[in-house]
Amino acid sequence: MKKYDVFVIGSGMAGMTVANKCASSGLKVGVTDELPFGGTCALRGCDPKKVIIGATEVRDFAMRLKGKGIDTIPDVNWQDVMVFKQSFVDAMPPKIEKGYKHSGIDTYHTSARFLSKNTLMVGTDTVQADKIVIATGSKPRVLDFEGGNLALSSTDFLNLKELPQSLLFIGGGYIAFEFAHIAARFGANVTIVHRGKRPLENFEQDIVNHLIDATKELGIKLVLETEVSKIRKEDNNFLVTGISKGKEITYQTEAVFNSAGRPPVIFDLDLEKANIPFSKKGITVNEYLQSTSNPNVYVGGDAADSRGLPLTPVAVMEGHIVASNIIKGNSKKVNYPPMPSVVFTLPTMAAVGLTEVEAKTQKIDYQVNYNKVGNWFNAERLNVKEYAFKTIIDRKNQSILGAHLIGPNAEETINLFALAIKTKMEVNELRTMIFTYPTLSSDIPHML
Repeated sequence: MKKYDVFVIGSGMAGMTVANKCASSGLKVGVTDELPFGGTCALRGCDPKKVIIGATEVRDFAMRLKGKGIDTIPDVNWQDVMVFKQSFVDAMPPKIEKGYKHSGIDTYHTSARFLSKNTLMVGTDTVQADKIVIATGSKPRVLDFEGGNLALSSTDFLNLKELPQSLLFIGGGYIAFEFAHIAARFGANVTIVHRGKRPLENFEQDIVNHLIDATKELGIKLVLETEVSKIRKEDNNFLVTGISKGKEITYQTEAVFNSAGRPPVIFDLDLEKANIPFSKKGITVNEYLQSTSNPNVYVGGDAADSRGLPLTPVAVMEGHIVASNIIKGNSKKVNYPPMPSVVFTLPTMAAVGLTEVEAKTQKIDYQVNYNKVGNWFNAERLNVKEYAFKTIIDRKNQSILGAHLIGPNAEETINLFALAIKTKMEVNELRTMIFTYPTLSSDIPHML
């Protein structure tokens, strides 16, 4: 039996943070991951996705300025982009493994499951640890209808050698929209099928409406209130059957992708043997990110049923809190700052803080500023159709409760709103700031 002070299951950003921080404090640490070290973000998510989006941004910008100084719209080459993307992905696992070895961390490349409160079966090894950290992340939801196994995953999309001429995405969340926009800009015929009345349900719907318009303008077919019930293969195509208002509708496509959500990867860990309570949302934790029933176990990232959004920076923050509580004893409670999130479509949609519905539910006395501002200079110089904002302000103390944007540079501008919310900056202070001009951030005072 191998013994450790700390053993980490998962080597994404949360697990990596815990392992490195604990090792640097002199603790004996082991880490395992059944997938290559690096986690979803670096290998199968945000990083490779953003590399691919770069090519579509260039093409989109050129198309908007065609006839306004740009004569030729550049072609995009899927194979070349994928080679460029892969250069980032391939470099990550060996770099992480080298760092672990340098820090004296033992590495395993296999699955793990609990045998008791502080004992694991890691591959064929029995491992005992004073503290066990679960940072296993999330994975695509299983589609439990006929032919559900025929749908490809987001990982598969990011590894396509060639882009199919037609693609269908099941689900109306950010993954479906981001990948649909990428595929459409590479020339594919794209359909999104979503079972709900509204896509991107967690975002401010007034702003989502603008993204829906931009998505349709791009030629993407958006099908709502339709639940996919069957997928079957026919020659070189797939037939996807959906039920809408009691009627069956069938769509033909070259490839089907499962973008119907990502549950936590915790259900094969034999958590019951370690007295670890959990739900479909994740493992139940206290304010120290510690299992509520097993003090030997801490949880970080998407595996935890916490108030943290499933975002990489949140996983890193949780990793630091878990490591600190292991090293020093439970001294650091989790306290989430404003968590900005982005849908990396073109136009980009970004949000931080409360939606109007949330502000109303909390019975806050608030005011709303909402406007479509395609006539502002920044929109006109970039020739963008969709540029809009919605800010929610606390009437009593004149601070910002929430900000919701769509348009150029929204992914950067939203960070300034997050800073204003975190520091409880009054609206008038933000209005009277001097911003560099003409930048997208210089529009902030006019959004208040």
